[in-house]
Amino acid sequence: MSTYTVDTATSRATPLPAAMKRVSVPSVMSRKGGEPLVMLTAYTARTAQLLDPHCDMLLIGDSLAQVIYGLPSTLPVTLDMMIAHGAAVVRGSMHALVIVDMPFGSYEESPSVAFRNAARVLAETGAAAVKLEGGEAMAETIAFLVQRGIPVMGHIGLTPQAINILGGYGARGKSKLEQAKLIGDAKAVATAGAFAMVVEGVLEALAVEITRAVPCPTIGIGASAECDGQVLVTEDMLGLFERVPRFVQKFHNLADEISVTAARYAEAVKARTFPGVDNVYRG
Repeated sequence: MSTYTVDTATSRATPLPAAMKRVSVPSVMSRKGGEPLVMLTAYTARTAQLLDPHCDMLLIGDSLAQVIYGLPSTLPVTLDMMIAHGAAVVRGSMHALVIVDMPFGSYEESPSVAFRNAARVLAETGAAAVKLEGGEAMAETIAFLVQRGIPVMGHIGLTPQAINILGGYGARGKSKLEQAKLIGDAKAVATAGAFAMVVEGVLEALAVEITRAVPCPTIGIGASAECDGQVLVTEDMLGLFERVPRFVQKFHNLADEISVTAARYAEAVKARTFPGVDNVYRG
C-alpha cells in the first residue's frame, strides 16, 4: 500500500508520494509469462495518485483526445498536449512505470525526428518510456530509439492513429493474410528492441499466438486474458461513458454517482442550505 505525506502549502491538502523505487523497464520485461502486468491510462496528477498503488504501468494515452478534450479521434493530439499531461502523471505517481504515447505525426517522418521528439518527451515529463504505433514499418525507428537510450513500447493490431487506412475500429486478424502480417509485425517490433507491446483489437487466438511468438510482454486490450498484461482506458473501466468498446468491462458506474452527487449539490444551493455554518467565514 502506498504511503503519502501531506503538502500543507497548497490550498488543498495534496498527497505527496513518499520516495520509493519505481517499476523499471527491466522489471517489466522480466514479467514475461509470469504474474500479469496491470496498466491503466492516466492524464492528471490526482488520477495518477489514485491508480499508482494498483498499477505496474501508467500510460498517458493519446486517448485523451476523446476522454479529456472531446475530439473525434486521436489524430489532432499534439506533442505539447502529451507532454503537459505526462508531466502531471509523473508528479502524481511514485511506483508505476510511466509511458507517454507519441502522437500522430511526431515519429513517422524519420527515426531522427522520432528521436528528437521522444527525447523531448522524456526530458520534459520525467517519464521512463514512450509508446508508438506500427509494426514492421516502424521497426527501424524503434531500433533507432532503443539504441540511443529511449525505451519503447510497441503497439500493433488495431492502431487508432491509422484509422483512416484501416477504415474502422473492427477486430483485426480475420483473414489468413492479415494474421500473418500481424505476427510478422509483432516479431519485427520485438526484434527491434521494444520492451513490451500493446496488442489491440485482435482475434483472441491470434493474440495468444503473438504472445507465444515474442520474447517481450504483450499487453492486451480487446485481445486475450493469455496476454502478459492488460490495459484499459481508466474512464471506460470506471463507467464514466455510456458507450464503450465491446472489450471494455465497466468495473463501476461512476457516471451515475457523479450525476446524483451534482444533483444533491444543486438542490442544496437552490434551497440555500449550502453554504452552511461550517462553510462560511465569520469574524
